[in-house]
Amino acid sequence: MRFHLALRFYLHYLVLLGFSGVISIYGPHQRAQKTGDILLGGLFPIHFGVASKAQDLAARPESTECVRYNFRGFRWLQSMIFAIEEINNSSAFLPNITLGYRIFDTCNTVSKALEASLSFVAQNKIDSLNLDEFCNCTGNIPSTIAVVGASGSAVSTAVADLLGLFYIPQISYASSSRLLSNKNQYKSFMRTIPTDEYQAIAIAAIIDHFQWNWVIAIASDDEYGRPGIEKFENEMFHRDICIDLNVLISQYIDEAEIRRLADRIENSTARVIAVFASGPDIEPLVKEMVRRNVTDRIWLASEAWASSSLVAKPEYLDVMGGTIGFALRAGHIPGFKEFLQQVHPKKSSHNEFVREFWEETFNCYLEDSPRNEDSENGSTSFRPLCTGEEDIASVETPYLDYTHLRISYNVYVAVYAIAQALQDILTCTPGKGLFANGSCADIRKVEAWQVLKQLRHLNFINSIGERVRFDNGSELSANYTIINWHRSPEDGSVVFKEVGYYSMHNKNGAKLSIDKTKILWNGRLTEVPFSNCSEECEPGTRKGIIDGKPTCCFECTECSDGEYSDHKGVQSCSWSTTFKQSLSLVLIKQVTLTALLLHFCGILLYNSNSSSVMPRL
Repeated sequence: MRFHLALRFYLHYLVLLGFSGVISIYGPHQRAQKTGDILLGGLFPIHFGVASKAQDLAARPESTECVRYNFRGFRWLQSMIFAIEEINNSSAFLPNITLGYRIFDTCNTVSKALEASLSFVAQNKIDSLNLDEFCNCTGNIPSTIAVVGASGSAVSTAVADLLGLFYIPQISYASSSRLLSNKNQYKSFMRTIPTDEYQAIAIAAIIDHFQWNWVIAIASDDEYGRPGIEKFENEMFHRDICIDLNVLISQYIDEAEIRRLADRIENSTARVIAVFASGPDIEPLVKEMVRRNVTDRIWLASEAWASSSLVAKPEYLDVMGGTIGFALRAGHIPGFKEFLQQVHPKKSSHNEFVREFWEETFNCYLEDSPRNEDSENGSTSFRPLCTGEEDIASVETPYLDYTHLRISYNVYVAVYAIAQALQDILTCTPGKGLFANGSCADIRKVEAWQVLKQLRHLNFINSIGERVRFDNGSELSANYTIINWHRSPEDGSVVFKEVGYYSMHNKNGAKLSIDKTKILWNGRLTEVPFSNCSEECEPGTRKGIIDGKPTCCFECTECSDGEYSDHKGVQSCSWSTTFKQSLSLVLIKQVTLTALLLHFCGILLYNSNSSSVMPRL
């Protein structure tokens, strides 16, 4: 009883906290928020991680600080707001219904994401916990009927466990772990990105295409990396390709372990490194490889870091140039470019993340900024005050990289999927609905579980012609663009050159297409690098097994007398024509001699038998 009472007070606190006024400092309670008839939740990585800080519990624990601003994550958030505003201004979607939103920063961390998700859950449980006996706290506060997010698979997995308990639909725009395909475990989880199961097959196909058989495999130690690399290993086994080194990494790995891993990579004879990891997780290793100037490796990037601003830096290109990565198919969002350029602290009262974005973009502080106060106290480096007249179009920032909208487009599709489900509820005909006895849900009192039911029956074509379905067993088509990291001759920046594509659901089956002439390997080489455990055996030799080594590693043994091999890489030698002819003559002679002997013996035996019956003379 005490636990139940405590839970009721705690959820009451979360609701009041979630709807308090604008908070004046940047921190865990920062959000983008706007009221509406129906409320959508959002989870985005506005920061790449959290500061490492020991909590000795000598005093009340403080909330962990988020660090390293993520400009792309902010653009993804802006995509959600843009889609909602576009729907609210449309006469075709949800007339007389206004969508609102509450969007939080996950800081790319499970704990921060769960903090935000608790506020989504709390309001949905208010009625069942009868909090009105304590206060009238539910008036005019709509429940969160669906959540867009999160980004990383590890974060989405934790959020899905929580939201699934309350049947709150969750649509991720970037979580591709194949574990999340388990509809029994993650019953309210959906996504607008293909599962990694296909990507693992695609990367294996790339390795096979270039005839490499000796590779290094690296993966994030989480729900994204582990299943991805497991599927990759299976594909390698079936293609007779060997993995020399297989390791798990994390952005929080200590420097000594990073150095040991870099040592192992340098000592390996494998030249191809396949990586299933996020940008923050692979960044520490890349920094160490850059420090060592290890330039003779070929990096294969999963979509989670193939275009990451943390790794795709001009100063890293001497080591990372030539990287081959998988990128999601890009979509087009009309009007989004202009929307991004309109961002300004004075015009964004509903979006508290804009202030920090402005300060990070222009390296200045706005008036009344908590950072400005810290700077005056000497706790941070000094920056000038922002004038508010800075021109966003005058700076180079990942935020304005709208030429290839991939994750941003997935966010856009997720919001429209929810809107389409709500539209289907609004236009439902009594007797033909999805609920008991064909009834329809009331759009003015719609609940999360009803939206989830409607989403499970959703089936529509998005603006780039892909079918979006969320029913059991359905996954989005795996269509990837293959990119190659080049250095721009104009300014030295990283250019993602499209060199091919991979389609898992092609009419004629899975299809890989690569234009080798467009690929520049590290060092601007055009010839395909070598990454095999052993050199191919020359004619006149065959492959020999080396005890204790994988099948990809072998020694070349000369053919025995009378045997030959007339091309490279044979498993066994063949008899030469001359030897076969000589052997044939010997066999013929042996057969002939044997036949003559048998014939002679037959005559003698016959004569012997005949003499036994001859009459005496």
